[in-house]
Amino acid sequence: MKLSDFKYPLPRNLIAKYPAQPRDRSRLLVLNRRDESFEDKKFSDIASYFSKGDCLVVNETRVFQARLFGKKEKTNAKIEVFLLRELNAEENIWDVIVDPARKVRIGNKIFFDDGKLWCEVIDNTTSRGRTVRFNHRGDFFKIIERIGMTPLPYYIKREPTAKDKAAYQTVYARVLGAVAAPTAGLHFTKPLLRKIQAKGVKVVPVLLHVGLGSFRAVEVEDLTKHKMDSEYYEISPGAADIVNKTIDTRHNVFVVGTSTCRALESSVTSDGHLKPSRGWTDKFIFPPYDFKITDRLITNFHLPESTLLMLVSAFAGYDFTMQAYKRAIKSSYRFYSYGDAMLVL
Repeated sequence: MKLSDFKYPLPRNLIAKYPAQPRDRSRLLVLNRRDESFEDKKFSDIASYFSKGDCLVVNETRVFQARLFGKKEKTNAKIEVFLLRELNAEENIWDVIVDPARKVRIGNKIFFDDGKLWCEVIDNTTSRGRTVRFNHRGDFFKIIERIGMTPLPYYIKREPTAKDKAAYQTVYARVLGAVAAPTAGLHFTKPLLRKIQAKGVKVVPVLLHVGLGSFRAVEVEDLTKHKMDSEYYEISPGAADIVNKTIDTRHNVFVVGTSTCRALESSVTSDGHLKPSRGWTDKFIFPPYDFKITDRLITNFHLPESTLLMLVSAFAGYDFTMQAYKRAIKSSYRFYSYGDAMLVL
């Protein structure tokens, strides 16, 4: 497979700027790999595809308010600082992206919150990337949640609102650490989850802190030469136990989103079971790929030439996936983070 295989034209009016209300009112395109058929449903219909003994694996990462706006010392130039990941909690050192980058050099200080919080640039990492040290000691995330803004993706051409703070978060989000939402999970409501559980289905939380690397452009035509950014994940012994019992009893492991799928497929035993682990994964899944854990995949419609689209194509089959995208465009499905969903059976 080549990068150019994953191009497709998308009308801009199909890019969702706001989520469906309520969440499970979004549309659901169901793909059946066995006979390559399609069904058009509402997301709330998804409960009917579960059976007693199945499990539903979700990513419980929580998005933090990663966009900060500050002023550069002396010049008072407005600078956006996008927090990527914490490098050293004790020293409060972070990897960030700054904009406009040409104004931000090593040694510069940027002030936030009327000067109560500031950071100093200590290194350049990329053309826009910087390493910074914040002056704050204590609960840094508490300040960020107060002064930061929701890190909506760049293709949502509007400023985030107060409603986005809750909307761009799954109802089961628990562990702060993501700079982008695991968007397939945004469609679930608590009543829908209870309805699925009432069928005898276990909801299994795992963790993968979604970083901007998931959305970083692939810049090589030969996919074998692309390197994913590392993202932190955790799979508890309890989660592994439930998933493995599901596998052993020949029921289905439903996986919510590409981030959850990557976490699971990064921690597989030699006999095709899930093992408890934690660490960093840079696993890149593209066709062809033999999935060991995932039986059913719930996902959104993804950007052209993105690693997320490549993972879906590896699971559903390249030709079938591209047929599904053509059908979705023709039927005016809503695309990307706040858009509609697919269920691949």
